Amino acid sequence: MESQQVLRPELDISMASLMQRIAALEERATAAEQRVAELEGRMPLDKLSMVVFSGDLDKVLAGFVIASGAAAMGLEVTMFFTFWGLGAIRQKKDWGGKDIKELMLQMMAPGSSTQLLPSKMAFMGAGSVMLRQMMKEKDVASLEDLIALSRESGVRIVACGMSMDVMGVKQEELLPDVELGGVAMFVGEAQESKVSLFI
Repeated sequence: MESQQVLRPELDISMASLMQRIAALEERATAAEQRVAELEGRMPLDKLSMVVFSGDLDKVLAGFVIASGAAAMGLEVTMFFTFWGLGAIRQKKDWGGKDIKELMLQMMAPGSSTQLLPSKMAFMGAGSVMLRQMMKEKDVASLEDLIALSRESGVRIVACGMSMDVMGVKQEELLPDVELGGVAMFVGEAQESKVSLFI
């Protein structure tokens, strides 16, 4: 009995049809590669962006603990200091060339990180002294040590130019090498970051 060869319709294709299918598959593969590249371009980088709005000792401490820890883990860190947070990166008060409102605000604002008060139980400065003493007894780094460590670790410290204008803070009152920036700079950093924080 002669064996009969049965051809399935899906296998009975011409060379031209096969080439068309291959070309269509190559097109789809190229489109998929482009889409993957586009999505990879949107992936967040190993960055941490932080707004430091608070001027409270405990909150600023937390910010610098996180910043120095993240930098030690290999993340690029940007800290954006605005409004009351500027007190943490201030090193002195400059009284010259300020109007009456700026002078009044300056009298009430801390002149450096050493003058920051805690958010709770400040007791007119006694709370800050007690907290710092307790940290020292427990061998916990001071805020000033954490600021120095963060700067040595490459943490980028940026002061909000608009907040400085509003509050009458001059660049020479800030720590050396503090950058000036605005909201567009911070948002650009935050868009690329895996982690964004507001303190």
